[in-house]
Amino acid sequence: MSKKQPKPQNPLWQTTKPERKSYYTYFFGQNMIYNMIAGYLATFLLLIGVDPVKSAAVMLAVKVWDAVNDAVFGVIFDKFKFKSNQKYIPWLKIACAATPIATVAIFIIPTAASETVKLIWFALAYVIWDTAYTLCDVPAFGIITAMTSNIEERNTILSLKGITGGVGSALTTVLVTLLISEYVGLGYGPVSVIVAVVAMATMFPICKHCQERNKTVDEEQFTLRRMLRYVISNKYLLIYYIGYIFYSGAQTYNALHMIMAYYIYKNSLASLITGTVAALPQLFMALLVPKIIRKMDKTKLFKVSVIATILLSFLILPTRNSFVLFVITYMLRAIPLGIIGVLSFTFTPDCAEYGQYTTGTEAKGITFAIQTFAVKLAAAISGSMGLALLGLFGFKTEFEVNGVIQEVSNFADLDAINAIAQQTSEALDGLWFTYNIVPIIGIVIAFVIWSFYKLNDKDVQVMADCNVGKITKSEAENLLSKKY
Repeated sequence: MSKKQPKPQNPLWQTTKPERKSYYTYFFGQNMIYNMIAGYLATFLLLIGVDPVKSAAVMLAVKVWDAVNDAVFGVIFDKFKFKSNQKYIPWLKIACAATPIATVAIFIIPTAASETVKLIWFALAYVIWDTAYTLCDVPAFGIITAMTSNIEERNTILSLKGITGGVGSALTTVLVTLLISEYVGLGYGPVSVIVAVVAMATMFPICKHCQERNKTVDEEQFTLRRMLRYVISNKYLLIYYIGYIFYSGAQTYNALHMIMAYYIYKNSLASLITGTVAALPQLFMALLVPKIIRKMDKTKLFKVSVIATILLSFLILPTRNSFVLFVITYMLRAIPLGIIGVLSFTFTPDCAEYGQYTTGTEAKGITFAIQTFAVKLAAAISGSMGLALLGLFGFKTEFEVNGVIQEVSNFADLDAINAIAQQTSEALDGLWFTYNIVPIIGIVIAFVIWSFYKLNDKDVQVMADCNVGKITKSEAENLLSKKY
């Protein structure tokens, strides 16, 4: 006798409460991992004395492999059949262990090793992490299409997972910042182990509770060539993620928040304040956005939020000499930025439905692989761009005391050698420019690209119903607001 499943809270929803909870906790752990890399990798490399330009070159070089492994995995994911007849859960089981372990591997680079050894270690570990994160991300976003075909339910789940994801990111920010600050002085290795253990514990429940109940009608076999044609033909997928790469790839403040706080405002823990005022609006918006998008199409809300973010970003520029004003303007910008963060990955399932509807090819694996590639590429660009620009502005990563190069592994070590005084005014000006001006340029370019994104929620629901066989193609054509 099969175990009775709890009834969904909403009678029109297809998922159960344990499913949704496990989906939310998964992103708590995944965001801890992502924030550890996106928020602290550049700082870690600067602290251990690796030349910023060389670090940037390694980050971008790994993206060559990334472009290959994401595309290959997307094809494997869509073609490979497990004996369990599950498409997503087996990959998630692998990812829940591999991704946290790969994260630790990056942050245990020996600080006493030569720069060459550090760069080689970093390159190999980053390739492993990059591959593991693909396994971690693609199935997690893809499974939402198997859990439910209800677009409102998907939007709500993907929005609410922003709460737990945001809490995971916030916890990482607080934990890591405190432990490696000049007031505690713990190394990155032990800190990464703590993050990895918590992440692993919160990610695994998805493998037990989530169900793949919605199978695609007439799923087809395809070749790599056909998959490439599919990606090229899915114009909205390309429009959205090209814009996303410019937007997120220019967010150099994510990679340099502790460095900026330490060198501009003379205290690395100042980044906790900015991190908090940025996280709270996003958590609030994660609750509010599902209600808003029931009355307002999410694409319109997204574009309005982008415009507001651009305007508020300019208010931050003159606040360098006042931390109070910096925090106030940073908090104001965090409101529309929080909406963008909540909505960012609700567009990928829509693009998957659009791609299947217009091409007849069910290719959610490659669709979500594009998302994963864009996320990782953007993180690498923001980190490498930040490092490269600091290098060009003459930012120092090696410090001498009485003619001897000092070994540094945390901010307490920087304090002990008075590192702030050893940076030039040009380097500090460059840090402020990199932290604030570059993100504005990126989001302006992204907004221009996103203006060509025209999908709306009502039409996507029609496409989804057609894709799972609820309505015919001819019925769908009559229901759509325009021809696609």
